[in-house]
This record gives sequence, structure tokens and C-alpha cells, in this order.
Amino acid sequence: MEQIIIRKATLSDLDILLQFEQGVVEAERPFNPVLKESGVHYYNINELITADHIELLVAQSGTEIIGCGYARIESAKPYLKYDLYAYLGFMYVVPAHRGKGVNKLILQELTAWAKGKGITELRLEVFSDNAIAIKAYEKAGFGKLYIHMRNEI
Repeated sequence: MEQIIIRKATLSDLDILLQFEQGVVEAERPFNPVLKESGVHYYNINELITADHIELLVAQSGTEIIGCGYARIESAKPYLKYDLYAYLGFMYVVPAHRGKGVNKLILQELTAWAKGKGITELRLEVFSDNAIAIKAYEKAGFGKLYIHMRNEI
């Protein structure tokens, strides 16, 4: 079995992370009818790497970077039970390495980082029709909270 290490991303990972970002965009395109045809960028990857309130991790097998994900500390709405939470995003695994527990390892490390910062709530977004991702996140302990709806007029 291949050894997978999870480590903090560095600026030297920028090129592969830009490729992963496009992988996320293309994976989500079938679920999002309002995405532009080209030039889509979701993330400020430099900030994800360098900001103190964000932990961007990569999964590495040998010398190959095979996945990533981040946790970003955010302020909660004043009516919630907690003041801060960690928003998870940019969860991506190279197709050839899916089903090997890579995302689970990244989630475990991000959870540990958030706990170390005193965070007690994790949040993420997933498209309602993305059954595979929903199943994976439910397996990791996440539960559905609400559905974000839209109406093009």
C-alpha cells in the first residue's frame, strides 16, 4: 500500500494547486448551470497558503501531490451557539487516487488543526445533486443542514 503523507501546502505547490482548482471547477460544472464557460477561478491560492487563519493541506504519495483541502476560520452569525467555525473547501483528489482514503486523511488533519484552534464546528458546501460527495461527507460525520436554492429570472 502506498504511503500518503499530509502536509501544509507551500508556495512551491502553486502550479499543481492551480491544476487542482481547475479539476474542482470541471467536477462541479455538471452541477452548476451558471458557471462561466472559461476563466473560472474559485480560490486565491496564495492567500490559502500564507494566511494565518487558513490551513491548506496537500496529500503526497512519493513525490506526487495527489490531493488538497483547506480549513478557514470564519466568524459565525451572532445567533449561533459558537463564535467561530472552520469552513472546509478546495477538497480535491486526483482521479487515479480516489477511493484510497486520501480525502479522509485530509479531513482528519484539518479537523485536528481546527480543534487545536478551539473550533467546535466544521462547515462545508456540496452540490445537492453530487451524491458521491454527499455520501463521502456523511461517512465522515457531516449531516445536511439546509438547501441553498436559486431561481433564474
